Amino acid sequence: MPLFRKPEAGREKENEKRVAKKRKCKIDGKDPDATLTSLCLLSIVENMNDVWVRDYAQNYMDQYFFRYIMGPFSQLPSEMLEELLSLLASRRLMTRAALHVMLVPQLRNLSLRCCSGLVTANLCAVIGARCQGLLSLDLSSAVNVSSPVLCDLLGCLSSLRSLCLAGTLCDGRVAEALPAQCPALRHLDVTHCHHLSPASLLHLSPQHPHSPGLPHLRSLLALDIGFGECEEDRRAAAAFLLLGLPWLERAALDGLAEACVLLLDGEFHEVGDFVRCTGIPDLKDLWVERVCGHSLKGVTAGAERVEEDSFSLSEATHNCSWIQDSDDEDGGEAQHREGVLYGLKDAVTLENTKDKEAWKLHGGSLEDARLTLRLRQVQRVSFTTVGALAQLCPSLCALTLDSYGEEETVSGARVAREMAGWSSSLRSLTLRFPGPLSEMARALEHVGASLTSLTVEGAQADGLDPFLRLLHSCPQLTTLTIHMEPPRMHQEEEEEEEEEEEEEERQQDLQALPCLPRLSCLALSFPFDPRQKRTLMWWRPLKGALWALLRGSPLLERLTLVAVPCPLDPVFRLVLDHPAVPMNAPQSPALQHLKHLNLAHSDVSTETVSRLVAMCSCLSTVDLSGCRAVTCHDTKRLQSTVRRRRQKLHITWT
Repeated sequence: MPLFRKPEAGREKENEKRVAKKRKCKIDGKDPDATLTSLCLLSIVENMNDVWVRDYAQNYMDQYFFRYIMGPFSQLPSEMLEELLSLLASRRLMTRAALHVMLVPQLRNLSLRCCSGLVTANLCAVIGARCQGLLSLDLSSAVNVSSPVLCDLLGCLSSLRSLCLAGTLCDGRVAEALPAQCPALRHLDVTHCHHLSPASLLHLSPQHPHSPGLPHLRSLLALDIGFGECEEDRRAAAAFLLLGLPWLERAALDGLAEACVLLLDGEFHEVGDFVRCTGIPDLKDLWVERVCGHSLKGVTAGAERVEEDSFSLSEATHNCSWIQDSDDEDGGEAQHREGVLYGLKDAVTLENTKDKEAWKLHGGSLEDARLTLRLRQVQRVSFTTVGALAQLCPSLCALTLDSYGEEETVSGARVAREMAGWSSSLRSLTLRFPGPLSEMARALEHVGASLTSLTVEGAQADGLDPFLRLLHSCPQLTTLTIHMEPPRMHQEEEEEEEEEEEEEERQQDLQALPCLPRLSCLALSFPFDPRQKRTLMWWRPLKGALWALLRGSPLLERLTLVAVPCPLDPVFRLVLDHPAVPMNAPQSPALQHLKHLNLAHSDVSTETVSRLVAMCSCLSTVDLSGCRAVTCHDTKRLQSTVRRRRQKLHITWT
């Protein structure tokens, strides 16, 4: 009798059907947008520690130091390596051995933000030896690396365009070494570097007498640096950097708002002691050079020709991708650009006499002259200084206003007047304001029409009309984030009976409510007290505004409604069942593109959640943390229903 017998024809067909069905189930369970490349990378990630780096980790990693490692990863292009590193970090599978085998010479962008605990002096030596062609490096929160190690590493990375050292042990030695070691740097982030003083940043400017500076620098983030530094030093350092970095377009500096007031008023004698102690040029002379156009003499035309990566707002808000140039840049053009921009320091150190005379011959007056900065993105500016910023930066497109700590009351009408000059340029606005929401609604009267992103933090709810007025002022929003506080005096609970009596009247006015047709991300959060058993329903009229936002935003992909002070079941019933459409809203069905839903600590039932999951086929995550009406049994039943439909959905419930 043979060991292997030919199967019967009928049984063979049955086996083929079973295999085909199994393959179909596997394919249906995958992401429909997944490509063959991404699936292969996922397979590599899942088997990285057991297959790809096992031999190296056991036999070589701690016994030898290899300058280069020849293997399967040394043949991959930089883009594929970057995606592999990102997948490993996001799935918390990154190991020291995996990093070692993927640090290869062709790597151009390296981010270790999500695995900062693996960054050591030894790893920095490996990066410096193998990845000398890096264009972007992110070592955020790498507290195991000392300042001398950082200096040695940066000395090997002369091609860097973007560097993030936020939350590290970076100090003045690193700042002083940067201009000589990384002359092509365009983006620098040293936020939360408490060992770095504001005076150390002066070496970044080409105007510094003992430093070549960073003439390419366009983005500088340096908030919350230095311990115990004088506020006057912060203001003077920020003013010097604004004058000495003429191509700066993105800035987040301590004392920047006060520096703008100083540059506008011209009271430079107030920081004379700081100028004498640090040995920098007099700020008045720098101001005159900038106003007369002398600081750009001889380089303006050439710099404009090579400024191929002047960024847009959408590019700038995605991890500064606008800083990076294409890898196939011609060497001659690169040398030409460096020559043009490095001539900046020589140009600005010439005498000012002839320029002042030429300025007067053309009818100009230094008393009437006006300084204009190229800044387009600014963070942490107070409401009281926004007027000075508006006069200095007429082309601003992203702004963060912060009123915490201000003694005088913020007037929304005054802020609106001072921001009126940005009515056509401002695209992104963040307001941190502990006052009534009505004042913020007034502040958006002139700039709201051009905004695509709005964030309001800490405002107090004071009725539905200000909220509707805010929505009506910003019809082009694609992202809306509001963290709202309850009014200081509000009822513990509104009566539901009165609300039901006015239900019919409100439904008749639904079509008059404003909507945001381009909205793709909506986040509305309220504070929640864990000592309370459930969220207080103190703002039931919010239901109509929520309906207008959900029904009139067919492109919505992310929805966050945390501790909302009104029942959500009536809101979603109106969205799914009511035929009315808000004012100027498209006729497209609602919530068809929804991918992420967060209803934590909100009043919503299991039936409503089940309807949303059944209707929104693109849904991938649902957060029901703290939803009292949803039980553990309901969550398991919903998960099993989703599994039977072969829908890829992750549900969070606590």
